[in-house]
Amino acid sequence: MDKNEQKIKAKKAAGLRKAVQAGWGILSNAYIKGFLPGDPVIYQGKLKQVCVPGMNCYSCPGALGSCPIGSLQAIFDNRHRGIGAYVIGYLAIIGLFIGRFICAWLCLFGLIQELLYKIPTPKLTVPEKIDRPLRYLKYVMLFVMVFLLPFFYRSKYGVGEPFFCKYICPVGTLEGGIPLVLLNSMMRGALGWLFRWKFLLLLLCIAASIFIYRPFCKYICPLGAFYGLFQKVSLIRMRVDKEKCVDCGICAKTCKMNVDPHKTPNSNECIRCRECIHACPMHALSMNIGPGPVQLPEQEVRPAEEA
Repeated sequence: MDKNEQKIKAKKAAGLRKAVQAGWGILSNAYIKGFLPGDPVIYQGKLKQVCVPGMNCYSCPGALGSCPIGSLQAIFDNRHRGIGAYVIGYLAIIGLFIGRFICAWLCLFGLIQELLYKIPTPKLTVPEKIDRPLRYLKYVMLFVMVFLLPFFYRSKYGVGEPFFCKYICPVGTLEGGIPLVLLNSMMRGALGWLFRWKFLLLLLCIAASIFIYRPFCKYICPLGAFYGLFQKVSLIRMRVDKEKCVDCGICAKTCKMNVDPHKTPNSNECIRCRECIHACPMHALSMNIGPGPVQLPEQEVRPAEEA
């Protein structure tokens, strides 16, 4: 396969992935009645008892399922501990099977960020000294905003607040807050500082997405952090064929999540988009079911170098 054919194949694969993301976004927000003018009706049927695997606001007028992060925070509500236990097990099973595959294939907000990044502007490369520490911020969001604060801080009714959803989540603002405000004139008159604060965070996220690839996924998303915890032990894994790899570095240049696939193919930061697999000229990368990655020994001397 020549380079042009490989590029065409890679573009088709990227298009398919985006189509899957868009299709899932439409399917999981298919409650048409919620988008009718007047007083929006949020779906409350049996499907809402199940959380979708990717970020998707519970309060979106069209949402058919629950938000996984909002459901996780319900763990610390005494009335919903059973739901919380189910959610942890459900999301852990997803992580153990496919790791962060959801981030690249079934997250509508991830798709929105990718489309914003396609706007033709100069792109920013975050210096490694800043990028690496910022990667830990999403784990802070997971353990502090999703778990610890709802556990230690209780309302006067003894219920833990959904801190991340209430004060941070731009997904909720975009998919839930803004549509509800646009559809209901009464809600527009009741807007306060919290909506303005979250709207500002959304604008910052949108602006950053134009210049930086998936900034919310890289630095903020607690769901990506949760799935990332299982990346190195997930059933579906990235493999490197040491007999084919020539250390050309093309896979690392291709990865927009700043991962070097041939060195750390199952990094916590990899979203399993498979773009590096399609970019590899030696077809040394693959993704399949297996116990562990085949990596190049650091000290290996190749026959070409020996010659």
